[in-house]
Amino acid sequence: MYHNKVVLCGVNTSKLKVLTEEEKKALLLRIQKGDTQARQEMICGNLRLVLSIIQRFSGRRENMDDLFQVGCIGLVKAVDHFDPSREVMFSTYAVPMILGEVRRFLRDSATVRISRSTRDLAYKAIQMREQLSVENQREPTPEELATRLGVPREQVVSAMEAIVEPISLYEPVFSENGDSLYVIDQLSDTSKDASDEAWLENIALREAVSTLPEREQTIIRLRYVEDKTQMEIASEIGISQAQVSRLEKAALEKLRKQL
Repeated sequence: MYHNKVVLCGVNTSKLKVLTEEEKKALLLRIQKGDTQARQEMICGNLRLVLSIIQRFSGRRENMDDLFQVGCIGLVKAVDHFDPSREVMFSTYAVPMILGEVRRFLRDSATVRISRSTRDLAYKAIQMREQLSVENQREPTPEELATRLGVPREQVVSAMEAIVEPISLYEPVFSENGDSLYVIDQLSDTSKDASDEAWLENIALREAVSTLPEREQTIIRLRYVEDKTQMEIASEIGISQAQVSRLEKAALEKLRKQL
């Protein structure tokens, strides 16, 4: 019996080599000189990085072999385009490249179809976000993305939101004794003149909401009461969109457990 054994594309990932930062730097210098063997070693030595990223999507009923292969494409691009002269760790550069490749694959295979122009703008925005993140060592604001792309801020925000995978209204968020609570059950009846507090009571117990950290409460309020996008929230409270996404998911998970 094998422990912690994950086989993807015929590769036993538990036996994959993990490179040290010194080994990575040495290989990258050799790659700059055209050493193809070093390139192969660099790719193989970072396959666990790909594995750790695709595990985020393990609950989506996607074929993990497919995601692993797509993630490897992002890794190869990162190896081929990384500049060792920049004072940035390789993983810092590679993670958004791999993640972007996986998300692009998921969006292109999504059921909901987005117009070509909107999708192209979203991909350009993602690439520009990765570029500015490396240049400035922080997540760019929607305004910065719009300025560099030469398009209105609203178009960038709309395009980025359009390619986010939709959640089914009938996705269960809580189950007990065979009875399930679905996303649609959390939505308020727009025919009722409910206050913000009453709206929040429809998605979770009031006591559960009050137990959340202040920042998570703010994100839930901005996201679900004021109907703001993750990018708008990130700009407003001064953190990255990825951080907003993580905090939002963590807050919803806490609320589900409290129900």
